[in-house]
Amino acid sequence: MISDFDIGGGNVLRDFFLGSIKIHILYHADVEPIYGAYLMEELASHGYDISPGTLYPTLKGLHKNGLLDKYEETV
Repeated sequence: MISDFDIGGGNVLRDFFLGSIKIHILYHADVEPIYGAYLMEELASHGYDISPGTLYPTLKGLHKNGLLDKYEETV
C-alpha cells in the first residue's frame, strides 16, 4: 500500500503532501503578504486538511531556509 511506502526512514506520501503545501504557500507569498489564518482557509479550499501544528512549523522552516521573509504586526 502506498501509504506505508517508506524511503530512508521517511514516509513518501507525507513528504509529497508537505511538499505540495510548501509550493502552495510559496505561490501565495509571491503574490501577496500571507498570514497563518488566511493560509489555513486557502489550503482548506483546495482540500488540504492541515492543522496549525503543521502549518506554523512549515512556515518557520521556509523562513529558516531563506524562502520566506517574516515580519510581525499587531492588529
